[in-house]
Amino acid sequence: MFSRSLFAAAFLATTALADPPLTTIQDVLYKADGTRFAGTLTISWTSFEAVDRSAITTQVTTVTVVDGNLRVQLVPTTTATPPANYVVKYNSDGRIQFSESWAVPSSTVPLRVRDVRIASSLSPAAAGADTGTTTPVQESDVTGLVADLGARPLKGPGYAAGRVAVVNPTGMMESAVGNASDCVHVDGSSGPCGGSQPGFYDGDSPSGIVDGANTNFTLSGVPSPASSLAVYRNGVLQKSTQDYILNGSTIQFVAANTPQPGDTLLASYRLAASDDSAAAQTFPASQVLCSGTGNLNASTSFVSLGQCNIAGGVLLPGDRVEIHFDADHQGTAGGFSLEVHWGGTAALHRDAAAGDLQVTGRADAAILNSGAYLSAESWGTVLPFAAAVANAPDDYSAGLTVDFQGKVGAASDTVTLRNYTVVRLP
Repeated sequence: MFSRSLFAAAFLATTALADPPLTTIQDVLYKADGTRFAGTLTISWTSFEAVDRSAITTQVTTVTVVDGNLRVQLVPTTTATPPANYVVKYNSDGRIQFSESWAVPSSTVPLRVRDVRIASSLSPAAAGADTGTTTPVQESDVTGLVADLGARPLKGPGYAAGRVAVVNPTGMMESAVGNASDCVHVDGSSGPCGGSQPGFYDGDSPSGIVDGANTNFTLSGVPSPASSLAVYRNGVLQKSTQDYILNGSTIQFVAANTPQPGDTLLASYRLAASDDSAAAQTFPASQVLCSGTGNLNASTSFVSLGQCNIAGGVLLPGDRVEIHFDADHQGTAGGFSLEVHWGGTAALHRDAAAGDLQVTGRADAAILNSGAYLSAESWGTVLPFAAAVANAPDDYSAGLTVDFQGKVGAASDTVTLRNYTVVRLP
């Protein structure tokens, strides 16, 4: 009787100390681009009783996946009481990528993820597929998010949409206050904008007959101050009171310095801000908008070889833009083609033969109140001279791009934009 009782006690003690059965899940995980997954799997579960009556408490464990290799041992849940599942969150690149549920059966051989995955898994944002509930991702769970949020500017009490943003003394974003016509100062305050600025004329041609007898010539505006006037006769600067006398907008040359037939007169001067007798020229002289060397292309499709981006507000009605370019061809396997685009309009297109080594060309854009008239001409080593005109409806008020494009007929050849210049003439 004593021996039987001792055996029973030993059996119960052995059973109580035995570990619950485990199933091994072993697999290689990949990303959609074919690279191996690297990160961690956070596996959580609620309390259940295993098939051997072991009490499994609610817990979370983390498994590290290196170079796609996953190996973890879990207590089977398909025979658990009550039925239970594992919630698995895949973490990579500092955030939770997605989550799914596992139902683990008893097995003496390793199983793959597909063998335990529940087909009706939750969406990537879900946190618990077994209950259908979701758990929000904490800011601290995302690497660097708390620091990034702390560094972002905050809205101040004076923030309003649709107005200029300023930074208040506490570092918060607020909106500038004032009238729509006011200017904002660097300290965030606003007030009336400054008055009109003085204008100027460069290269003004005084009106009057140059016949060797006439000494009076009229300027387009009134120089202000008078000392700002610089008069050139055949490129030589004239001296006030010795060579001429200024009276308002009239230049009177002294008799000994009377302009002779064939002479060229030019004048430059400033205008008073209140002088409305003549409109000041925003850009009184020629202006090089872009110039440089371009790129080469060995493709049989058109590729940009160089661009000139003209900012909004630069071009005005009445202006003219001159476009010059030089390109050359390397190889003899085929010909090549060149195009010059004014915004979305092709101002020039030429197809050259294999024997053409160099091609040069120019295009003009006459700026209208809306759009522009285009004219172009080009020629090459063999390429004959050709000219063309076009109407370009492209809106230039917000800016416009002049694009030089080229392609070759054979991939073994190349076409190169050697030089381009875009000049604005007022």
